[in-house]
Amino acid sequence: NLERPLSLGGEVGGHLVQGHIDDTGRVISIKPEGEAVLMRFAAPPAVMRYIVPKGFIAVDGVSLTVTKRDNSSFWVSLVDYTLKHTNLGTRKIGDLVNLEVDIIAKYVEQFSRTRRQGITADFLQEHGFMVK
Repeated sequence: NLERPLSLGGEVGGHLVQGHIDDTGRVISIKPEGEAVLMRFAAPPAVMRYIVPKGFIAVDGVSLTVTKRDNSSFWVSLVDYTLKHTNLGTRKIGDLVNLEVDIIAKYVEQFSRTRRQGITADFLQEHGFMVK
């Protein structure tokens, strides 16, 4: 599941995938739906905290959109092209997969941890959003 990296200054047309593995998950269901296949994955809490519906997740390096989630798992919809051109088409229930979460979500979490005081009137004035 290899793609060429984005060139600096190039157009961003998809998800930001770094190629790092954050954790692993397991395939827990595979269900044909129309012309696609819904695949559900169990994931640990450390991964689930970053997963949102219509957000990004990379499974075995394949960048996908989350269609649904619950407390311990998430679903993706795989089209025929993805099934035929990646290793996801060979996955079976119980298989272990590598997961990578959205780097932007990790940055947001880290930045929000370091700025506990929140937005204050002083902050807004200092950054030009309010006048005395």
